[in-house]
Amino acid sequence: MEYNSLQLWIMAIRPKTLPAAVGPVAVGTSVAYTVDKFALFPALGCLVGALLLQIAVNLANDYFDYKNEIDSDERLGPVRVTQSGLISPSAVRNGMIVSLFLAMLVFTYLSFVGGLPIVIIGLFSVLAALAYSGGPYPLASHGLGELFVFIFFGPVAVGGTYLVQAGQLSWLAMVAAVPPGLLITAVMVVNNLRDIETDKKAGKNTLAVLLGSRNTIVEYRVLVGLSYCIPLGIYFGTGFGMAVLFPLATVPLGWSLGKKVGLLAGKRLNNFLAATAGLSLAYSLLFSFGLVVGN
Repeated sequence: MEYNSLQLWIMAIRPKTLPAAVGPVAVGTSVAYTVDKFALFPALGCLVGALLLQIAVNLANDYFDYKNEIDSDERLGPVRVTQSGLISPSAVRNGMIVSLFLAMLVFTYLSFVGGLPIVIIGLFSVLAALAYSGGPYPLASHGLGELFVFIFFGPVAVGGTYLVQAGQLSWLAMVAAVPPGLLITAVMVVNNLRDIETDKKAGKNTLAVLLGSRNTIVEYRVLVGLSYCIPLGIYFGTGFGMAVLFPLATVPLGWSLGKKVGLLAGKRLNNFLAATAGLSLAYSLLFSFGLVVGN
């Protein structure tokens, strides 16, 4: 099948992964709204910055996994444009650089609004985007991918979004950061579960490779299950109304995915990964709406 240039770059940035950047920003903004600190332009800046970083991470994975000879013809996941020869390595690298540069411009604006803490968050976010699959010690190749995904899609993304609007952190923002972090980490777990055998052959020691498939399946179920404890804790431990329990509407989907994860393998996990990403986004949007309405 032949693709035009635009189709190739859309393939490269992996648009199905971009909702992962939306959920945490929505949750952080909703928490800011509950304390009358909602600020439209900083919130939009956080969203654009998060999307650009996600695109940069996707391009970096494509480029560095090719450079480090991790991707091969045995790959089970979606097509990687560098490994398949659809886009040259230098072009993908340049796309990554442009995405990071644009993200830094957004963080420059956010730094004028939020001050030094946002500068630090921006710098560490850019470094993490590069270090995830590149550099002398790629995090994803040493069993640290899930930890950093949780940190940057949970506390950093939600807390940073809240901080730039409210001017300070709060316990609620940090508690609310946990579910998006857990569920987006679960998406990464599915990705690594699918790729255990090919990653092992390539010497990429993801956490799934280190744990084995059985324990990785348990890890997935724990991450999804724990995410439902947070709305319950907020409801019973604070003055929020029942609307904060809206994310529990996704329990049937979470339960179904928890049962199916042990029954699928290989390419069959691609659609399962997309379903987990859908769960993450649906949960985060319902959680955001519940925080606003239940305040």
